[in-house]
Amino acid sequence: MQPSRHAVDPDLGELTERLLRYPQEHYPVQHAVTQFHLGVALLRVGRAGAALDALTGAEAAFRAIGLSLELAKTGNMRGVALRETGDLQGAAQSFAAAAADFARLDQPLEEAAASYNAGLTRRLLGDPDGAEPALARAGELFAAANLPVQEAAVGRERGTLLLTAGRLDEAVAVLGTAVDRARDGGDAPGAGAGANALGLAHLAAGRASEAVEAFRAAVALHPLSLRPPEHAMAKANLALAYERQAFAAHARLAAVQALAATAVPGPVRQQAREILDRLPAETGAELFEVLAAEPAQRWDVLLREEVTRWAACSPGLRSAAAWHWVAGVVQRAGSGPELSEGLLNALLELPPAAYERVVAAVVSAAERRPAGEADRFRSVTRSGMARFPVPQWQRLAATF
Repeated sequence: MQPSRHAVDPDLGELTERLLRYPQEHYPVQHAVTQFHLGVALLRVGRAGAALDALTGAEAAFRAIGLSLELAKTGNMRGVALRETGDLQGAAQSFAAAAADFARLDQPLEEAAASYNAGLTRRLLGDPDGAEPALARAGELFAAANLPVQEAAVGRERGTLLLTAGRLDEAVAVLGTAVDRARDGGDAPGAGAGANALGLAHLAAGRASEAVEAFRAAVALHPLSLRPPEHAMAKANLALAYERQAFAAHARLAAVQALAATAVPGPVRQQAREILDRLPAETGAELFEVLAAEPAQRWDVLLREEVTRWAACSPGLRSAAAWHWVAGVVQRAGSGPELSEGLLNALLELPPAAYERVVAAVVSAAERRPAGEADRFRSVTRSGMARFPVPQWQRLAATF
C-alpha cells in the first residue's frame, strides 16, 4: 500500500526545523541523520520527489563523513524513492549497491531486504536473469535468520518469476517451500497466495491432479468471508484444473462458486464464464455427482460451499438449486440420510437470515414435488435430523 498523497506527517515540521538547527558545516553527522529521517518521512506521505532530494543529500553527507552502515541504509531508501519516481534502472542500481555494502558490513537482514528490493525492481524492468539471483539471495538470508514470513514472501516472488520463465520444476520446488514457510509463520493469506501460484505451476507442467490439491489448499486459506476476491480466483483456477482432468461436474461447481463471490476481479469472472461455456450443459445433478466422486470426509466442506452460495444468490437461482436438491435426494434414497445430514449441518452454520432463506427454498421445493416424492424427501430429511443433538434437532424440526 502506498501512503496517501494528501497525508500529513507530524514529523515533517520537526525534521525540517532540526535541519536548520544543525547546519551541515557545523554538525555534519546530525545534519545527515536528519536528512535521512526527513527522506523516510517524505516517502511515508507520498512525496517521492522531495524524499529523493533529501536522501540524495544524506547519502552524499554519509559518504563524506565515512559512515558506511548509514550510507548503505540511505542507499536502500534512496532506491525506494527512485522506484517511486519511476527511475527503475536507478533504483535497481541503488538497491544492488546497498546489498553489496550490507554484505561487506556483515548485516544479513539488511542485505536480505536490499536484495529483495533489487529483485523486485529487476523484475519490473523485465530482467528475470537479474531478478532471480537477487531474490534467491534474499531467500537464503531470511531462511538463515529463521524469518518464515519474509522467506515465504521472497519465495512467492521468485517462484512466480521461475514459472513465467518456464522453469516449472524449479518453480514448484520454490513455491512449495514458500507455502510451508508461510504456514510456519502463521501467514494464511501468504500461504494461500503461494498455493495458488503452486497450482498454476503444476497446471503449466501438465499435472492437473497436483494442481487440484494446490488450488483446494488456496481456497481453504482464502475463506470466502474474509478474502472474497482471492477466494474467487482460487476457485476459478480450481475449475480450470478440474476441466483439465475432464471432471465436468467438479469444474462447473467450482466455476459457479467463483462467480458467486463478491468483488470478483474481471479476469477471474471472464475465466469462470469461459469454462462454463466450454462444459456440457447443466443438468442440476452436478452437486450429487461431485459428492459421489469424493470421500465422505469432504462432504461437509463441499456442502458448506454450496449452501453458502445458495444463501447469497438470487431467489430464482436459490429456488432452482433447492428443486434439484429435493429431486436428487429422492432419487438417491439409499444415501439420503447421509446427504440430508450433510446439508443440515451446513445449514446450521449459516447466519439466521441466510438459514431462513435456504430452508424456505427447500421447503417450497418439496411442496412443489408430487405428493409421493415430497413424502419421501420429508422422511429422509427427518432421518438426517435424528442424527443431531436435541437443541439442533428442535431448531431444524421447527423450521422444516
